[in-house]
Amino acid sequence: MELNFKEKQFFEYMKSLTDKKVVVAFSGGVDSSLVLKAAIDVSSANDVYAITFDTLLSPKNDIEITKKLAEDFGVRLEVVQTNEIEDEKILYNDKQRCYYCKKNLFENAIKLKEKLGFGYVLDGSNADDVNVYRPGRKALKELGIISPLEKTGMSKNEVRQLAKKLGIKVHNRPSSPCLMTRFPYNQKVDISIFPKIDEVENYLKSLGFDNNRVRLYGDVTRIEVDVDKFPLFFEKRLEIIKKFKETGFVYVNLDIEGFRSGSMDIVIDKD
Repeated sequence: MELNFKEKQFFEYMKSLTDKKVVVAFSGGVDSSLVLKAAIDVSSANDVYAITFDTLLSPKNDIEITKKLAEDFGVRLEVVQTNEIEDEKILYNDKQRCYYCKKNLFENAIKLKEKLGFGYVLDGSNADDVNVYRPGRKALKELGIISPLEKTGMSKNEVRQLAKKLGIKVHNRPSSPCLMTRFPYNQKVDISIFPKIDEVENYLKSLGFDNNRVRLYGDVTRIEVDVDKFPLFFEKRLEIIKKFKETGFVYVNLDIEGFRSGSMDIVIDKD
């Protein structure tokens, strides 16, 4: 397998970390999958431990994907049950919600690292995350979490390319962020709606809309899909309306700007 200069740098950096053994925060997405696979490749599965968080805030099939990938990689996996919504700041979707949530989750990863006597906790943040609203990055820095992809300047596209070279099954898996990102900030979120959002987003995927988000404002939905999929959306329009209304959504709207990650963030003061 031929690696370019940046990819070689990434593997060299991973080797320097795994010499002291590592815990990898593993979500089953392409970024953390690449970090975990590289950690195993440059050391051994005995020097690597994965940790994942079984949370109400993630799409329900994420945990099964994560467990299956860890099994495929042959790595030990610690599954931590969490209930972040006990924190009112998270439940009210404060604009720093991601900070509170990340700190809570990664404190568990630190505890596991210390219990094992390992050297570092790694996560899958990439270089693109520096340029978007990610309050959780502050929590990672405070806890001393290391982000190898960010440190070596690996963008999302470069991550996908390397993951494909390494034969990682999820190299083209769309991002699957926390379900709180489907709601406006500074409003109490009714978590009983999470399964409905999860259901209709999976339904849209089944129709061919791999990148999609269903944002909710009270009774009003705002559906984001890739712009080049608009013809397919209108072809399936009546079917989509029927599914959404049967699931309990009242007003069904297509966002004509199309799919874009983090679209809820544009209305907030990020200072």
